[in-house]
Amino acid sequence: MTKWLFPALVLSLVTTGVFAQDARYQNQQNNDDNTHYGWADVLRVDPVYGVARTEVPRQECYDQQVVHQTPSQGSAAGTILGAVVGGVLGSTVGRGNGRTAATVAGAVAGGAVGNSATQSGGGEYETTETHCRQVSAVSEQRRIMGYDVEYRYRGEVYLSRLNYDPGERLRVRVSVSPAD
Repeated sequence: MTKWLFPALVLSLVTTGVFAQDARYQNQQNNDDNTHYGWADVLRVDPVYGVARTEVPRQECYDQQVVHQTPSQGSAAGTILGAVVGGVLGSTVGRGNGRTAATVAGAVAGGAVGNSATQSGGGEYETTETHCRQVSAVSEQRRIMGYDVEYRYRGEVYLSRLNYDPGERLRVRVSVSPAD
């Protein structure tokens, strides 16, 4: 009984492997009785290249010189001092009501002269500002788009374009139908 056990065990393992191999391609089977599958020997595989273009956004920045104006500022002390000096000078001119008018006019004129004399006027200075903008660049890359495969099945040579490299052997579907 032991001498039959070992061959029976080997036979069951072999037949289980055959069923597992058939189950691997079960989804590809066609219900048509005139279709079957076989293996072809691959003779040559040539990659087919194409250019893939992609738009790549990027930021482009540059530095720019900018001129700024400083606002002019008068000194309050200069205005007051000018008004006092103008008032004193105006009070020395004229008599009575004319003296008062001359004092007021001298104070106003002196204040204006004192203000303009103390103005630090209109200076300029330069700074550098960075400006950026969004630009798009087109990137081109050479990529494999498919494979031209030359293969032999039962002595005949065929050529097909596939989206994968099949390796040394290629599974083929063979369909037979009557010629008209």
